[in-house]
Amino acid sequence: MAGASATTNTTKKTRATAPGAGGTIRASGAAPAPGARRGGRKREFTTRRGLLIAAFMAPAAVFVAVFTYYPVIAGSQMAFRNWKLTDLTDTSWVGLRNFRDVFADPSWGTVLANTALWVFGSIIPQLVIGFALALWLRRRFRLRGLYQALIFFPWAISGFLIGILFRWLFNSEFGVVNDLLQKAGLIDEPVAWLADPDTAMAAVLVANVWYGVTFFAIMILAALQSIPDELYEAAALDGAGKVRTLFRITIPYIRTTLALTVLLRVIWIFNFPDLIFGMTGGGPNNETHIVTTWMIKITQQGDYGRASALGLLVVAGLLLFATFFLLATREKREVRS
Repeated sequence: MAGASATTNTTKKTRATAPGAGGTIRASGAAPAPGARRGGRKREFTTRRGLLIAAFMAPAAVFVAVFTYYPVIAGSQMAFRNWKLTDLTDTSWVGLRNFRDVFADPSWGTVLANTALWVFGSIIPQLVIGFALALWLRRRFRLRGLYQALIFFPWAISGFLIGILFRWLFNSEFGVVNDLLQKAGLIDEPVAWLADPDTAMAAVLVANVWYGVTFFAIMILAALQSIPDELYEAAALDGAGKVRTLFRITIPYIRTTLALTVLLRVIWIFNFPDLIFGMTGGGPNNETHIVTTWMIKITQQGDYGRASALGLLVVAGLLLFATFFLLATREKREVRS
């Protein structure tokens, strides 16, 4: 009996101290060692590790601070100073005078109206045409990949180059647009699209719609591909038509993607002077100037204080728009008791 008891005690001690895959196997009920966790030992945070992490993050932090935050702060304080390249000896504090000069400028009303037309006149056709293209590209057909490449191609081109391209297309003497319209019998003589105040804004809108449709097609197509086919099969079994399926299944399912895509595109269109500068430079007679192109024009004139004030107004306006847009388009969740 004594030998059996000794053997049993020895076995218990061996099991209590035998090494395993995750470390030492302890007897049942034994408390884990301090700092230990399942799956491995917890690494303690030391001063050396903290300095090492800070050293790796420092280059990125310095880069962002120098090229992002410093220009923002420096440009913001210019809006409240008399900052003109013609007289750098006087950069005194002028308060809100630059903002008053912006509002008092005779061109302010025209520029503001052009900006609203530029944004809404571009975003609505881009959304409708891009949605239609995405629905078409979602279908399986021959040479589908080639059509996708052709549709997505404009997004890879610079906006300024697009402006130059359309400036040649709308040229009054040898432009392709006038040539096609004359051959179709729609006009009798060439039209000076970019020199006429009544047609210049329409021309730049056509160019921007052509350029921006691609973005909507890409984003919406990606969202459409996430919709399960079972939903469409169930709708077909219930006898739902194409229009009802579109408004009851497709649009509600990708509602969040549509809202974010519209928000991003509105911000980009608002801050997209490249195409206008490439086509018209803001003319004729400021008829195609928007807020951002007008701000660049003021900067070229050397009045950095007024240009900075206009820039702050742009940032404030976009922040307000983004806030109200997100609040208006957020999904309402029903609270169930």
